[in-house]
Amino acid sequence: MGSSDSPTNADKREHVQPGQPTVGRTYQERLGAILAEATGQETSTVARAADTVAATFNRNGVLYIFGSGHSHMFAEEAFYRAGGAVRVCPVLKPPYMLHEGAVRSTQREREAGHSRTVLDGYDLDGNRDCMLVVSNSGANALPIEIAGTAREGGLPVIAITSRAYADSIQRPGPRLHEVADVVIDNHCPPGDALVRLDQDLPLAGPASTVVGLTLLNTVIVEACARQLRDHRRPQVFLSANMPGASEHNQRMISQLSARIPHL
Repeated sequence: MGSSDSPTNADKREHVQPGQPTVGRTYQERLGAILAEATGQETSTVARAADTVAATFNRNGVLYIFGSGHSHMFAEEAFYRAGGAVRVCPVLKPPYMLHEGAVRSTQREREAGHSRTVLDGYDLDGNRDCMLVVSNSGANALPIEIAGTAREGGLPVIAITSRAYADSIQRPGPRLHEVADVVIDNHCPPGDALVRLDQDLPLAGPASTVVGLTLLNTVIVEACARQLRDHRRPQVFLSANMPGASEHNQRMISQLSARIPHL
């Protein structure tokens, strides 16, 4: 009998039958349910955030976006984005992201006293700009301090966070949703994971980025729509591979390169 006929562990694996749910499908369904809940129930807060951002754009101001750890992706998603608003400045300081040391960046975002260092070099003006801060847990010191520092400077502050996660953390101190002017709840569960792989394993399958980025882009497109309603022409980047993109985008960049250091 050849080896191909011998029973092996691979032969004994449980095979998924057609129509049988998989853990991936379960994840997708739970993620879809949270996304539907968040987009359905946060209509009013998204509208308030869009009003804030539109007012900033109409004043020729800039929407600053900050998140530490994985939340820094929100700042990068909205910045210099095909189909995205031009007047967006990410707050990007590598020690507070992931690529220069994920463990240390996690430590830093839980330490007090870093907000001035992070915001150094950004031309924040409370008379024209606004700040959006993202923190899923809403409990780490750095994003809370960034929000507080921005508010002290006169900037309206929008937060994207999970109230349920923030309320579940037994640690003293304020939460991001208690500091921001407008709070968009992503409706994600504490721990930010949706499916169980096995009884002795942690839950897997995060949700906060997918849900949060949808909410963020909704705020931005709604803000641009409000500009049109106010008889103002929104500034939007064109994908680099589209006809006329180079000339179009360069016109936008020339107006803001002095204010947005990452352009």
